[in-house]
Amino acid sequence: MRIPRFYDPQTLTEGNDIQLSDDVVQHVSRALRMKPGDYITLFNGDGFEYKTLLTQVEKRTVSARIETLLTVRTESPLTVNIGQCISRGERMDYAVQKSTEMGVKKISPLFSERCEVKLPKERQAKRISHWHQIAVSACEQSGRAIPPEIDMPSQLEQWLAQQDAGLKLVLHHHSEQPLQEMNPPHSVALLIGPEGGLTEDEVELAVSYGFKPLTLGPRVMRTETAPIAALTLLNYLWGDVS
Repeated sequence: MRIPRFYDPQTLTEGNDIQLSDDVVQHVSRALRMKPGDYITLFNGDGFEYKTLLTQVEKRTVSARIETLLTVRTESPLTVNIGQCISRGERMDYAVQKSTEMGVKKISPLFSERCEVKLPKERQAKRISHWHQIAVSACEQSGRAIPPEIDMPSQLEQWLAQQDAGLKLVLHHHSEQPLQEMNPPHSVALLIGPEGGLTEDEVELAVSYGFKPLTLGPRVMRTETAPIAALTLLNYLWGDVS
């Protein structure tokens, strides 16, 4: 039986007794109805896992002892930062979830000309927290030990100007050079347009900042599907997908 796996942001040290965070308590005591003597696996983003023994389980508090530090090898060797133009509701949630499962290191939500989402500054922190939780849940499921960083939303050109990756790509229907012919990079910045796509001016702007157009075939993909296809291809060529 698979040991349940949870993200707990507190400091985790082999041999220490701890109180689990409220989110983990809810899963352990209420959803799974676990008991003292049961084991869980914890991770806090430091790149390791911790085999943990439950010592006391109450409705609102759970005590545990961290028994063993475990090395995790589930992070992609290819660093990918996705500039994802914000889409509506569940589409953006899906893009965050699946990009995390595919090993993305950073997700940068972007505003572009055809972006239909209006996200006032006073709501941005709450939305980032929501996306972070989606990413954490995807890490718990997929075996990753380091949740991706999720930036505060920014304007498209601001993000373009900040990128210094070894390879910079913008998804576009026309590509001048096949991806497999490009020099293997250690890092990639990948720009993905919104539901209505990037304008020609925005694609040209990306090119002016050193981005190369990349097509993923003759079919038009939805904005939440594109990062899955692109990350699969990138990790197949230069990461850990075989």
